[in-house]
Amino acid sequence: MGFMQTIPRFACTFGVIALGAVSLLGASPASGQAPAPAQQQAPPAAQQPPDPAADALRAGQQLMRDGKADEALAAYLKAAEQFPASVPARIRVGQQLDLMGRYAEARTHFEKALAMPLTPALEASALRSMAMAYAFEGNCKAAIPYESRLYERYLTKDKDFYMAGEIANELARVCLETGDYATAEAWYKRGYEAGLQEPNISAARKDLWEFRQQHAQARVAARRGNKALAEKHVAAAKAALDTGTNPDQAPFFPYLVGYVAFYAGDYKTALAEFAKGNQNDPFVLSLIAQSHEKLGDQASAMDYYRKVMAFTTHNPNNAFARPLARKKLGL
Repeated sequence: MGFMQTIPRFACTFGVIALGAVSLLGASPASGQAPAPAQQQAPPAAQQPPDPAADALRAGQQLMRDGKADEALAAYLKAAEQFPASVPARIRVGQQLDLMGRYAEARTHFEKALAMPLTPALEASALRSMAMAYAFEGNCKAAIPYESRLYERYLTKDKDFYMAGEIANELARVCLETGDYATAEAWYKRGYEAGLQEPNISAARKDLWEFRQQHAQARVAARRGNKALAEKHVAAAKAALDTGTNPDQAPFFPYLVGYVAFYAGDYKTALAEFAKGNQNDPFVLSLIAQSHEKLGDQASAMDYYRKVMAFTTHNPNNAFARPLARKKLGL
């Protein structure tokens, strides 16, 4: 489903595009999530001048980390006004509004960003930010035009088959977690097929795509209530992992086992497996909270929902975790 590979070309963050001094989808730790979009490298510094709003945006980020959401928004709005040509400033305003639950308002700023002159990296950030804005609202169909546009660019123009696969998987996860299982399955298939088109693809990369595909299919089957099929794909994912060619994917396996157990109603097993996952991932924490709720431990559930609200990233992990936490906490 949002979203961390050790492939040298990419950094280990989930669904984050780093542009100059400011990471526009939010710097997040390596996630306990499904294997998902890694960070796309920004163009070399010589090709991408420093963003004039970078210092102001960093100040806004610090305000948000300090729990001052309104002040952070004010800082971002001021930066966008002071530096009207700064695409990162405009995008950051939209992301902050999403984090504050003001989704429709957020999208107006992403639309403004998309109408500005864009480098390929800035276009990718704006498109993915808009897609994530719809993910925050649980709207798969509305996210499709933005992620599919970027997918087609990578696939046909850039011939970057790895990134085409990444984007397809990111969109698939948006659709999976918003309940459109057929669309999710179709986009996971596209991502798998695109990734394998990489010229001179290595055995390790093939194993990575196999692990991702089996991981995805297990989650799709789990959401459809087909435990037997889900467990079959879990076993296939384990086999791909056991080749040993992608050892840094190992943390994603207990998350998968927990996910399948959760949707099979085995909440004790789910909790045990999620505890082995990344505790700095808001989506994993959200699933832990939901598992506690299912087991009747409301106090622990609320504790975990409060932990979710401490995350200020604008990516798939938080898009599915933060709105639920906000609702549960009555915010």
